[in-house]
This record gives sequence, structure tokens and C-alpha cells, in this order.
Amino acid sequence: MSLTRLLIFENSYDRIKAELAEHAASLTPVIVGANGEIRHAGALLSPEDASPDIAWASGDMFESKVARDFLAATMKSPNLQWVQSGAAGFDHPLFAQIISKGARLTTSHGQSVGMADYVVAGVLDHFQRGPERRAAQRSHTWGRLPFREVLGSTWLLVGFGAIGQEVARRVRGFGAHVIGVRRDVSPHPLADRIESLDALPSLLPEADVVVLCAPANAATRHLANKDFFAGMKPGAVLVNVGRGALVDESALLEALETGKPAHAVLDVFETEPLPDDNPLWNHPKVSLTSHNSGDTSGQHLRNQLLFLENLGRFLANQPLIGEVSADEVLERRT
Repeated sequence: MSLTRLLIFENSYDRIKAELAEHAASLTPVIVGANGEIRHAGALLSPEDASPDIAWASGDMFESKVARDFLAATMKSPNLQWVQSGAAGFDHPLFAQIISKGARLTTSHGQSVGMADYVVAGVLDHFQRGPERRAAQRSHTWGRLPFREVLGSTWLLVGFGAIGQEVARRVRGFGAHVIGVRRDVSPHPLADRIESLDALPSLLPEADVVVLCAPANAATRHLANKDFFAGMKPGAVLVNVGRGALVDESALLEALETGKPAHAVLDVFETEPLPDDNPLWNHPKVSLTSHNSGDTSGQHLRNQLLFLENLGRFLANQPLIGEVSADEVLERRT
């Protein structure tokens, strides 16, 4: 019986080689080095000869200089059966190509914990007047700055998957009221209410905080537009950790001048990297970061544990965790 060929980035392999050794009877690693070289059993291979059956597209691989080499070897394989992604989203054309090859795709939500922390931290900093506090400290100004409580506030989470649920878990501990928005409107223990996207216009006036953590597709492109902002509650905060395409940035800039929203916390943008001349950089009502809300100390370990669990399942011909269907992937491309 031939061994299953696993394509894996060298840094990722070094972390889990002991666990992979437990599958030595059925698995053989094909390692992409930090210099881009591909080796199997010590022999140097071309991308065409790597021929993996499965691939772990880990987060540190995507962040490395060899991502192009790794993905080329993946996509050139005539034997590709399964790819485990270290990302939660699958709107990049690469994932449609994987599905089109007939391979299975699983995604990871290891970043959701850190992303939820990011959301809460961003809102708290605004509620508690963080910039003013820091300015007062710099100027040695002794004075009271009353701030806004989370208790009793309403959080509208547009997208109630792994990220939305982690946000809900945190803010309910502060005493917030949570409304989740998703396709499946059945009750969820982490939400006070679950509503459909169609209900959004009636929900926006209730929300003190609106968090966008939905995928980007034809139905959600520029979901946050002129009408969306006009319907928001005065003084509300907008947070986007989903995709840049969810927000019409021109409409947002106009809306910020009206106080609806009063502040925006943005981690994702329509054009990335964000151009240097984009007015969002210096806007006094915007806090922004460079698409790294999930880049935390624990994400790699969570993604690693998921891959190892799914690897065992794959080799045992069992259902995979986090598998997405061809229809789901192709929908994101419409």
C-alpha cells in the first residue's frame, strides 16, 4: 500500500514531527523548506514532482516567503485529495481552484478567540475614552473622564459563526444584550435573539455596537452602506473584522461626520495594504489595524491541534471537522 504524501511547511513540520511519526505506517511528509526547496526522504523535488495527496496550508506557511512555492506544488498535484487551511475564510480564488480539482477543503477557526478579544478591546477603548486618557497622561492633566459601561448595551453581531459566538461569550459576561444575525435563525445559547439578514434595518436602531464578522459574498458586499449607516443608533460603534468588502468606505467616511457611527474599529479593508493616502489612516473617529486581529499567541496551537485531529480522521476515513462544500466555496465567488 502506498503512503499518503503530506505537503507541509518546514516550520510547521518541526512543531508536530513527533505526532506525525505516529502515522509513519501510512503517511510520508513532503517538506517545503524556508528557502522554498521541496524535499521528500532527503531528495530534492520540483513542484511538479511533489505530488501531495494532502496539504496543510498552515498560518505560518501563508505568512512566509515560500507560500507561492507551497501553493504551486499543491495545485500541480494530480493526486490532491484534501487541503487543511489555517484560515477561516475561503473567498480567495485559490480555494475555488482546490475544490475544482475535486479535493476536499477544511478551514480553521483558531483565530476566532483572538479576534473576539480584539473586538472587545477596541470597543472598550472607545467606551472608556482611551485616547483622551492617554492624552491626559502625556500632558500630566489630572481630571475625571466619565466613561460608558458595557452593562445594558446591545451588541448586534452580523455573522454569528465562530467569531460572533466568541464575541458574544465575552460581552455577555459584561452584561450586554446580544443579537446574532445569521441564516439559521434557530435559538442559540450565546444570543438573546437570533435574526436573519433581512431583519437588519429594524435591528440597527437598537444596537450600541455593530460587529461585522460575516463572510464576503454577493449578498454581503457593501452591506454597510449609506442606508445602513443612516439606520444606526446615534453614538453606536462599528467594528469590522470580517472582510473589507462588507463596508462601503466612502459611505463610512461621510457617515462618521454624522455620528452614525460615532467610531469605527477596522481591521480589514477593500484594498490591502491600505494605501498611504487613504483618509481612514488619520481619521479621528477611526481605530485601525493591518488585518491582524487574529494574530495571537494561541492561534497556531489551536490550528495545529485541529490539523492533527483531522489528519487522524482522514487516514481513518472519518468525517472531517470544518469541511466546506463546493457550493459554499463557489457561492463566495459569485
